[in-house]
Order: sequence, then C-alpha cells, then structure tokens
Amino acid sequence: MITEVPKEMRAAVYVGDSRLSVKTVPVPLLEPGELLVRVEACGICHTDLKKIEHNLLPPPRIFGHETAGVVAAVGAGVEGFLAGDRVVVFHHVPCQNCFYCRRKLYAQCALYKKVGVTAGYEPAGGGFAEYARVLDWIVPRGVERVPEGVGFERACLVEPVNTCLKAVKAVDPQPYQLVLILGQGPIGLLFTLLVRRAGARVVTTDPIEQRRRLSTRFGAEEAWHPEDGDLPGKVAALSGGRGADAVIVATSFPGAVQEAVNCSRPGSRILLFSQTAQQEKVELSGADICVGERTILGCYSASIDLQKESARLVFEGGLPLEELISHRLPLEDIERGISLALHPDERTLKIVVQPQR
Repeated sequence: MITEVPKEMRAAVYVGDSRLSVKTVPVPLLEPGELLVRVEACGICHTDLKKIEHNLLPPPRIFGHETAGVVAAVGAGVEGFLAGDRVVVFHHVPCQNCFYCRRKLYAQCALYKKVGVTAGYEPAGGGFAEYARVLDWIVPRGVERVPEGVGFERACLVEPVNTCLKAVKAVDPQPYQLVLILGQGPIGLLFTLLVRRAGARVVTTDPIEQRRRLSTRFGAEEAWHPEDGDLPGKVAALSGGRGADAVIVATSFPGAVQEAVNCSRPGSRILLFSQTAQQEKVELSGADICVGERTILGCYSASIDLQKESARLVFEGGLPLEELISHRLPLEDIERGISLALHPDERTLKIVVQPQR
C-alpha cells in the first residue's frame, strides 16, 4: 500500500574521497512522463564500487542501479503504470535507431550512456535512497513489473542477471565444451549457473572456500583456489590436454587475463567482464592471440533484447538466486556494505541495501 510521499528522504550520497554519507535530501519532484519509485531493495554492484573507491566521477551523486521497489507516484501522461505497482528499473535504455543499436551494441549508444534514474544531483542510478525518479525515456522501455510473491531482494537481481546472460550468449558455450570461470563472487556464480544452464561443462576458481563450495553446488565440476598451483595443467587434464574452450574473466585481480590465456586452448574465446576501469591495464603476448587464434571479447552492461528473458529467469524461480544474497542492510549501514563488498570475508556474497528499513 502506498502512503503519502514525503518531502524529504534519506540517501547515501557519494561525497568524494571514496566516501558515502547518509544525508537527508529532498524527494525528487516528477516531470511529465516520469515515475517515482519507493526503493525496497538495491544491490551493491562492483561497477559502483569502482566509481566510489577510485573516485571516477565528481561528487555529489547517489549511486545504486540494481533497483526494485514500488511505484509511489506517476507523472502526467504516463500510461501503463499506477501507484502501487511492484517494479524493477533499468537505469539505461538505448535509442534502438543509431549506428550501434542497429548492430545490437546497445552499451555504445549515446542515449544508453545517459543514466536515466536519479535520487537527486547528476543522475547516477539513485537506488541508494528511499525514493528514485525514473526519467521519461526510461519509463516506456526500462521498467518491468514484479509478480506478487517475488521478493524485492530477488527482483533486484534482474539487471545483473541480464548482464551475465548477455555475456554468456556472446561466449556461446556448447554442450561439449569446457568453460573456465575465473572468480566466483556473485557475478561469477551467476555465470556458473547460466553456463551450466546452456549445457556446457564448467570449472572455476576463487580464493574463498565457501564460494568454491557453492560453485560446485551450482554445477562446477571442479572449483580450485587460484594459487594452488598449475591451473593450466588442471584445466588441460579435463580437456584432452588442450585447455578450456572458453574462459570468462569475472574478477579483476592483476594477471587474470594472462591466466585466462594460459588456461585456454588455441582458437578459444576469452571474455573480459570485470575490467571496467580505465586504470586496469592488460599486457599480453601478441602471439598468444595471433598465432594461437584466440578471440578476446568484451561485454558490458545489459541488453534491452534480454530484458524480459532475464526478468523471467529471475521471477520464475528456477535459479537459486537467494543463495547469492549474504547481507541485507539498512541504508545507514551502507558504508559497512561497501567495505564488505571491497574486502569480502568467507561468507560475503551479494549485498543488498534495503532503504525502507
């Protein structure tokens, strides 16, 4: 049930110097064509972590883009949504008519690069606040309804599932192939679920034992500590001596991309998913790529073509997504959540902020 929208709200404001501060700010005012969403759950994403940790954007901003909640108010002219609707919100949508959109490279579209959800200040996602304003170009194509009975913590995973599904489709794993996934944090574990769902064999690495155990529960044949030694030999032993048919790099530790090359066979596909900051430099032997005929792929952000499919995957309950959520924190604890996500302990996986707590 929707109550009267207040004039002020709590929000975790990025104030620079790698810090967030929970402040009282005005609830955003709606323009025609927009929605105001009462945020019930917002996941902490490593893209936002990098922006905060490395001070990649000028303050003040309110980050958070894996957002699920309830429509609190509807701007003039909006059709198809009413106050009280349960929704998930994508913070980017493409124009679908430019050079890049015609080639389905939506993340390169100029409109897609504009963030279309804000809780105040320069639009930056807005999910780390009690209310978020969904701008008019997002409303018609970037909002999906959440069915009754689906928790908001689960629903806020629609956007990260979309990004991983997009990457898996780019890798195109086949049932007979062996895929190595480096990193079994929340994103790496999503990759394990989705690659197994595609029918391929999966092996994984992660330094945290609990993540390795969960990885094998999710379908990995083997889950190794990355420093246990001779990872290329272990992968080769499971692939007729060749190496992995594909590698997904779901971690940004230094040397991860070289490790992917070392563990892959000639002609393999190597997908970079976590190398999202300009400071992250990769140096490789040209011969490993050229003579070895390897393909290195980049994949970033969500695809509007997969929006409904990813929502269906989350809402229908076939994936054990609740097992990925380790912490549910009120807004006041967001700095602890950021610290946990940057320096995970044995039990840290996906951290979800609940601004209404």
